[in-house]
Amino acid sequence: RELISVNEEELSQFVVGYVRDALATQDWPLNDGERRQLVDDLIEETIGVGPLAPLLADPAVTDVLVNGPFSVFIERFGRLEETEVRFRDSDHLVRIIQRIAARVGRRIDESSPMVDARLPDGSRVNATLPPITIDGPTLSIRRFGRRRLRSDDLMQLGMFSPAMRELLRFVVRGRKNMLISGGTGSGKSTFLGAVAEAIPESERIVTIEDAAELQLDQGHVVRMETRPPNIEGQGRIVARDLLINALRMRPDRIIVGEVRGGEALDMLQAMNTGHDGGMTTIHANSPRDALSRLETMVLMAGIDLPSRAIREQTASAIQIIVQVKRYEDGVRRVQSISELVGMEGETPQLQEIFRFMPKGKQNRRITGEFVATGVVPKVVQEMRSEEVDIPMSLFQPSASERDLSW
Repeated sequence: RELISVNEEELSQFVVGYVRDALATQDWPLNDGERRQLVDDLIEETIGVGPLAPLLADPAVTDVLVNGPFSVFIERFGRLEETEVRFRDSDHLVRIIQRIAARVGRRIDESSPMVDARLPDGSRVNATLPPITIDGPTLSIRRFGRRRLRSDDLMQLGMFSPAMRELLRFVVRGRKNMLISGGTGSGKSTFLGAVAEAIPESERIVTIEDAAELQLDQGHVVRMETRPPNIEGQGRIVARDLLINALRMRPDRIIVGEVRGGEALDMLQAMNTGHDGGMTTIHANSPRDALSRLETMVLMAGIDLPSRAIREQTASAIQIIVQVKRYEDGVRRVQSISELVGMEGETPQLQEIFRFMPKGKQNRRITGEFVATGVVPKVVQEMRSEEVDIPMSLFQPSASERDLSW
C-alpha cells in the first residue's frame, strides 16, 4: 500500500491495524496497556515527534532543546535539566525535523538548513542542520501549553496586578496603540494574546506573524503568515508585504506578532493614519531600548529619514509601552508600564505608570510588589474626556500594590 499520500488519520489507522496483525502472529506477553503504548509509540514515530512525545506531553515542560541525537535538554519550572531521551542517530533526528517542517509547508535540507515552524498545538519550533550547526542537527521547541493562558491565569501566576490589567483593558478598548517589549522567552507573545482579549467581538482583526501562534477568542480574525523562499529562491513573502496588504483588508485592528525589520515604518505610518488600536511586540531590554530598536528598524525599510522625523512619528503613533521580563526565579512579570507622552527636543519622553519592585527571595522565588507611581496617564485623561469611566483609584500607589510572596 502506498502511504506517502495518505493523511494522518488514515496513517494512524494503518499503524493500529499493523500492530494488531503483528501481535496476532507473535507470542508476546503484552497486556492491553502495553499494546496501547506500543501503538502510540509507533504512531508518534510515524507521524509525530518520535522520542520527544513524552516530553511534550508533560505540561510542566516549557522548552525542549535537542543539541544532537544524543543530547536532549528540557526547561521545567524555570530550570534546565538533561533528559535520558535519545534518537537512534542523526538521520532519525533529521526525519523528525523534516516531518515537523513539512506539516506547515516549510522545508529544511542541505540547501536550506534552517527553519522556523510550529507544532499543531501552536508550539514554536526552530531547527538547524549541518553545516550551520557543526556538531549535528538541532531542534528547539518553545512550548505554549495545551491551552492558551488567559489574563486571569497570568494574574494568578503573578505576571501583573489587577490594577495593571484594568488599565490595559481600558487602553485596548480605547483603541490606543501598544508596544510590548522584552527579551527572548520573557512571555511577550503570551502577554499579547492575553491583552487582546479586551478587543470587542464586533471588530475585524488581522494578525501578521512569522509563525502563526496567536490564539484569539474573537470570531472575526484573519491570520496571515510570512513565507520563506522556495527551492529556486523565489516566492518569499515578508512581514512588510503582509502589512501593506492588511491595510487593504478593511481591518479594525492590526496585530503584528513581532516587529523586526522594515515593516516598522509601515506600521508606524498605519498607526498615524487612522489605524488605531494596533499592537506588536519587540525584542528589547527596556522601554527606551525598544524605541531605539524601532528607530533602527525604520531605517531598514531603505528610506533615508532623519532621526528626529522617525522619533516624532514613533511618539505620535505609540501611546503605551509594556516591558515584560523573565526573572531569575523563572517567573515572567510585567516589569513596567510606561506612557510615551511626546518629544522634548529630540528625545522621546516616557513616564512610568506601574513598576514591579523586587524585595528579596523566599524559597528561591523573588518577592515584591506591583506599585503605581501615582502618575495619571495622558491617555486616561483623554478617555475620561470622552466619558469613559476610568477609576482614578487605579493610579494611587496603595491601590495597586500586590504582595507576590506566595
